[in-house]
Amino acid sequence: MVDFQLLNCRPAIENRQLVVMTTTNPASQIVPPARHAGELKKISLAPFVAVLYAYCAGGPFGFEAMVSTSGPGMALVFILVVPWLFSIPMALAAAEMATAMPVEGGFYRWTRAALGDFWGFQCGWWNWTGTFFMWASYGVVLADYVAQVTPVHSRLLHWGIAFGFLVLVAWLNILGIQLVGKLTLILLLLALVPVAILTYLGFSHARFNPFHPLMPPARPWREVYGVGLALALWIYSGYEQVSTVIEEVEDPVRNFPRGLAIVVPLAAISFFFPIAAGLAALGNWQEWQTGYLVTAARLVGGPALEAGAFAAAVSCTFVLLDSTVLSVSRVPFTMAEDGYLHPSLARLHPRLGTPVRAIVISTMFCSLLAFASVTELIAIYAWMRSATSVLTLLSVWRLRRTAPDLKREFVVPGGKAGLALVVVVPILLFAWALINSASSARLWGMASLASGPLAYLVLTKRRLAVRAAIAPGDTAPQ
Repeated sequence: MVDFQLLNCRPAIENRQLVVMTTTNPASQIVPPARHAGELKKISLAPFVAVLYAYCAGGPFGFEAMVSTSGPGMALVFILVVPWLFSIPMALAAAEMATAMPVEGGFYRWTRAALGDFWGFQCGWWNWTGTFFMWASYGVVLADYVAQVTPVHSRLLHWGIAFGFLVLVAWLNILGIQLVGKLTLILLLLALVPVAILTYLGFSHARFNPFHPLMPPARPWREVYGVGLALALWIYSGYEQVSTVIEEVEDPVRNFPRGLAIVVPLAAISFFFPIAAGLAALGNWQEWQTGYLVTAARLVGGPALEAGAFAAAVSCTFVLLDSTVLSVSRVPFTMAEDGYLHPSLARLHPRLGTPVRAIVISTMFCSLLAFASVTELIAIYAWMRSATSVLTLLSVWRLRRTAPDLKREFVVPGGKAGLALVVVVPILLFAWALINSASSARLWGMASLASGPLAYLVLTKRRLAVRAAIAPGDTAPQ
């Protein structure tokens, strides 16, 4: 059963209406209404596309190690093929659900409506707590960039720099989505200028076949297809995640699918051409490691282009962090509305229209993780993200069966076969990537997932206790 409290009021505990998911439920009972009219600020299509691109792509920086690990040819093949197997299916699923249920909280509430309270909670909890790792990793990367231009002599100072970036981005998000959207759009446009110059100069001085060799000689196939594919899945993930702010987008039923249709090919183009241009000009694929595009810019265009590429890399990482905070902070906000977290997290700032407490609390938690390395953080995060994405895909399939009459402005094409491909193929890719992850990542990833059922038991007991205090005798499980 699904209980969408607070359909028209706060706190969530006050409304105890139940919605039972059966094939006989009308759509009006399944879909929670948009409940924040006049409170939330909204952004138009252009800044929304910028936020979506920032979260899902963030520019061609940070995954250059794919070239030396899987080989230049296979890396470029991954960049070209993975969108068809992963990005497009996730985008199609997100587009269908966004037009069917355009409510704040997005995929968390889609899963709750489709699969029930328990799995809905897991989806929200895993995403919120899991993204602490990614959130913290962007702060660490920004601190690493600072360390490249000025000495950072202690781990504590490095953490302090990362914490400073986390606080800055939290403050920007408190000021509102309109500021975040405009700033993201400006920074991305500026960042893509040196990337475009690098691409032009790289192809102008092309001397090598960027696809040769296809794979590194004598490299184990599991490393070629495991690590490289995992990186490709990482850079193309997140197309359902920004649905958490769907009520903060103008005309979301129209603009969310349009934004996805723009960002998926834009991400592939902005990944493929700079990497291919650098390889065509330099041919030194064995030397490509994380951040190598900045070095490639110097080798192709001199110190000025190197400085521009460095600034672009910093800007892209900054907007990645900014868009992550924007998206993830709405998860505890909506979970609090639904009665799982403290009601104070569901309060909006009366003037700014932002969930200030949810942003601040999330920033405090993720800052504690900023002592770890980026690779450690991302490896654990991959498990949490994979789990929430799988639940999102299953919710599309489930609602097709339980709510066939639900109004959908966009539907995954191809009927049952098309839907099956959209659901099954990404799940198989997730499974492959996780099976081939490091043993330590598997251990910590599964331990992090185990926190979800435990948190559900603890928080559900608290929820029922509050209900009993408000209405004695009303303690039935939901």
